Amino acid sequence: MRRLTLVCMLAVAALTVVDAHAEDALKIAIGQHGNWENAAPELGQRMGFFKKRGLVLDLLYTQGSAETMQAVVAGSADIGIGVGTPAAMGAFARGAPMLALANHTTGAPAAYWYVAATSPIKSFKDLNGKTVAFSTTGSSNHTALLQMAKLNGVVVTPVATGNPASTFTQTMSGQVDVGWSSPPFGLQAAEDGKIRIIGHGGDVPALRTQTVRLQITNKTAYAQKKDALDRYLAAYRETLDWMYSDPAALKMYSEWVNIPEPIAKRMRDEFYPESELVPDALAGIDALGEEALAFKYLKAPLSKAQLKELFVYSKAFD
Repeated sequence: MRRLTLVCMLAVAALTVVDAHAEDALKIAIGQHGNWENAAPELGQRMGFFKKRGLVLDLLYTQGSAETMQAVVAGSADIGIGVGTPAAMGAFARGAPMLALANHTTGAPAAYWYVAATSPIKSFKDLNGKTVAFSTTGSSNHTALLQMAKLNGVVVTPVATGNPASTFTQTMSGQVDVGWSSPPFGLQAAEDGKIRIIGHGGDVPALRTQTVRLQITNKTAYAQKKDALDRYLAAYRETLDWMYSDPAALKMYSEWVNIPEPIAKRMRDEFYPESELVPDALAGIDALGEEALAFKYLKAPLSKAQLKELFVYSKAFD
């Protein structure tokens, strides 16, 4: 009897080892820790949606789009989340070994700009000659800032300040005139009257119907790990559905980023409609190509063949 029990235990142990080895590891570079739109890998992994599909995610949080794209291009990450579309188009045109795996955000970016409550600046129209923050060159908030300045007829000095936390310090200490952020960071400070929000990415009409941010992958990863990437996207979709349908998602998120649940709910409902985050969406590519040319990401328009190669997840260019 003991021998039979031992055999069964060894069999279970062997199956456990096989299951562990059956899981595929994917390295994910994510711009900005804690943003709701970037939270699916973290929350989905905690809930087991990725594990259910045989995946273990190794999450790397970056300062923004440029660092995220660099990690993917260098091959140190299999997937990059939150890369500005014009920057991705420009890097691809220059021969970077990367592909657009999925939409990350369609519609107006959730980025916003603010000043300290004591600042005399009241609106974007007051920013002529002022220093204005953005995260990293090529990020969607960088593009949105350039568009906002153009829309309001002002000439600003853009300053790359990194993530929202470091930007807040630079803004409140007067190193830059205007800070940038994205929810949830700064919402409590705004409610407490410490800062005033003076502009949103959504104020730019042209950005409201564009795929402004992408999930990208390395060409080598796409060739060697296509099955794992497909399973990743399936788990990602399931995670998004859960994030917008189950109150437990707001609770988990608010505990993760250490903000009150009411703030988390307001942020999700006001800044991040689920329809903007659908991975299969692709919109406004012609306009984005024009922006990429205008802001020097591209030297010449991408051909239809190039667009088809870059946006591997869409049949729009077939």
